[in-house]
Amino acid sequence: MDALKSNIASIVGSDAAGDRAPTGLEGLDSVTLTRFVLHGQKSHAEAKGDLTMLLAAVQLACKVTETCVRRAGIANLYGLAGSGNVQGEDQKKLDIIANDTFKVNIQSSGKCCVMVSEEEDLAILCDRTYNTGKYAIAFDPLDGSSNIDANVSIGSIFAIYKISNPAAITTPQEAAKEILQPGREMVCAGYAMYGSATNLVISMGEGVHGFTLDPSLGEFVLTDPNMRIPSRGKIYSVNEGNARMWDPATTEYIKGLKYPEDPDKKAYALRYIGSMVADIHRTLLYGGVFIYPADAKSPDGKLRLLYEAAPMAFLIHHAGGKSTTGKQDILDVVPTSIHQRVPVYMGSPEDVADFEAVHAKINTTV
Repeated sequence: MDALKSNIASIVGSDAAGDRAPTGLEGLDSVTLTRFVLHGQKSHAEAKGDLTMLLAAVQLACKVTETCVRRAGIANLYGLAGSGNVQGEDQKKLDIIANDTFKVNIQSSGKCCVMVSEEEDLAILCDRTYNTGKYAIAFDPLDGSSNIDANVSIGSIFAIYKISNPAAITTPQEAAKEILQPGREMVCAGYAMYGSATNLVISMGEGVHGFTLDPSLGEFVLTDPNMRIPSRGKIYSVNEGNARMWDPATTEYIKGLKYPEDPDKKAYALRYIGSMVADIHRTLLYGGVFIYPADAKSPDGKLRLLYEAAPMAFLIHHAGGKSTTGKQDILDVVPTSIHQRVPVYMGSPEDVADFEAVHAKINTTV
């Protein structure tokens, strides 16, 4: 952690902005995401810049998607596209635009050999005309798309993995097999959130860092270095409309948050947006727990492992939090299919530990 702080300080500079008199030139020496990643690359002698170029493509895809989201009403991009994705969900116009944007930009980087998208049935083999990339990426190009027309915060989620022998992959089936890695094997994860501001939160396994898009520069600027989730929060985030279908452990845990047995303990507040990116971003900042459990209607859970649960668990973990499916850490789950679903409980370490204790107690007595 000390090495991480030293690395950040060397990029930002030793003088804190609050210790200097205003000059009117603040922001001219902003730490952009590109500069941040390039600086990190220097600390790895074996690095050839492939991940840096892939991340440049990802952040460009996020910028293009952000522009489309901002102009959706003016450009008539709201509404359904008249088709559905592999999940059986209706696709919005922006779903398709965001998916195409991510595919085009990532493929053009020449550093990725396999892509998996929420909107695509099969894994995608990248064009090898110019290069055979050594990375694979899974992404949800537009998370929370049911909220698009209501102008609620939505986002994009991505997870990057390393492939050992990209040249040997010749079919979508082989591509899918290569990317089915547990979350702990992830090289990098992040999300972009398109809200009142556009944020990009990223981790490469050494801390979690938040960037904000500066419209005047057209660049993501470091605003939240070394993000840490509080050890315990005061908020729980879950769709209580499904409460009657929950398992006993989830029901008991939520009941404990709402009606604590200790009279001196305050009840938790419910905050649920319905966009995983927005709910996780709030949880990361303020603490608490985000829950999307399995239920009678979705016995395997609703959220997809590769490009929703695992990358968010990776970020929460490296910010000091915890995640679980109820049976095991989400980062330890070995995927069996690219669109596999899992139950999700993640957030502040003490809050998740409380749920694990309730789950263990109930499943021991049953």
